[in-house]
Amino acid sequence: MFFRLQTDGTQVSINIQNMYAGPTSSSCWIIGGGPSLNSLPIDAIQNSPSPKFAINLAGSQLLRPTFWTSYDPTARFHRSIYMDPSVIKFVHRCRSMNLVPESAYKVCESPSTIFFDRNRDAGFSGFPDASLPRITDWQDSMIQAIHIAYRLGFRKLYLAGCEMGISPSKLFLQRARECGLEYSENELLGEFLKRCEKHGISKQEIREIALGPQYHFDESKSFDSAIQTDFHYFRVAQYLRLSRQSISLAGLELISVTPKSRLNDFFAYQTAESAAKSILENVGCPASEGTRGLYSEQNHRTPPGLGPMRDFRPHFWKSDAANLPDRTQAQSARKPNPLLLPEIPVNLRENP
Repeated sequence: MFFRLQTDGTQVSINIQNMYAGPTSSSCWIIGGGPSLNSLPIDAIQNSPSPKFAINLAGSQLLRPTFWTSYDPTARFHRSIYMDPSVIKFVHRCRSMNLVPESAYKVCESPSTIFFDRNRDAGFSGFPDASLPRITDWQDSMIQAIHIAYRLGFRKLYLAGCEMGISPSKLFLQRARECGLEYSENELLGEFLKRCEKHGISKQEIREIALGPQYHFDESKSFDSAIQTDFHYFRVAQYLRLSRQSISLAGLELISVTPKSRLNDFFAYQTAESAAKSILENVGCPASEGTRGLYSEQNHRTPPGLGPMRDFRPHFWKSDAANLPDRTQAQSARKPNPLLLPEIPVNLRENP
C-alpha cells in the first residue's frame, strides 16, 4: 500500500495501514487552499490534538501540516515541505525521481516521504476502497487526501478551506446588480459570467474585474484557468455526493467546516470552533492537563462513576497461548476458564 523508494528504484514497504485508528473515530483536519481559511480560527485548528492534512500549497503559510499531499508536478511546491522531517509527505510514485525545488535532491531522498500507487478504475460504489493497495485517482488532490486519511485509520474528517468553487469579486457582483443580475450561491462561475455578458457587460470588463480571491495564500490563476478550476471543483463535489452511500458504509464522516462550500448542500456542516471543541472533548485538552503528582500516582485514574469492567474472551475463540503476553500466559495456566481473560494486578504494572 505505502512504501519508500530509493534513488535506484528499490522499494521498501511500510505498514501504516490503520495506524491512526482508535477506540473512537479518529479525526483529522483536511486543509484546502480556499480563501475562507483566512477567516477561520487558525490557532484553534493548529492547536487542536488532531493532525492537519494539507493539500498542495495549503500547507505553506497559515499553518504547518502534519501530513501533506499533492497531485500536481513537484516544481509547484516548496522545498521546505519536502525537506521538513516533521511533515509526512504522501507522493505518487511517478514524482519520486523529480528534483526537490531549489535543490539537487530527489524527492525520494526527502525525509518522511511515503509513496503510493494510484487506482484509475475506481467507481463511486468503491470509495474509499480499503481492499485494493492503491489510492483513488479522480485527478484531484482532495480526493487523494481523503482516501489516504481513510487508509491511515481516520474516520472523521473536518474539511477546512474547501469552498469547492471560485466566487466572483465583490466589485463584479456590484456591477452585475447594476444590470439587474444576482449571483446564486455556488452557481457555476462560467455560467454566471455568460449571463452577465448576455445582459450587456463586456468581455473585457468581465475578464478585468470578475474574479475574486482564489486562495488564502498569494497565488492566482488566469481567467480561463479559473473558470476551468471552478468547474473542476464543482465536478469533484458531485463525485463526493454520488459516493455518499459508499462513504457511509465505510464508516467515514466528511464534515465541512467551510462556510459557503458547495459540499454543505450534501454533507454535514459544523463551525470550525465546534469541531475543535469536539476534538478536545474526545482526546483531551493538552493545554489544561496538569502534571503535579502524576509520577507518584498509584490509582488507575478511571472516570468518576465508571461501572465495573472485566475482560472476557469471545465464545468459541480458538486462541493460542503463544500469542498471549508472557505474563498472561503464566496466569492463563492457573485460570483454565476459556471465557475469562486473566486480570493483571495493579502492583505488577511497570514503573515509568
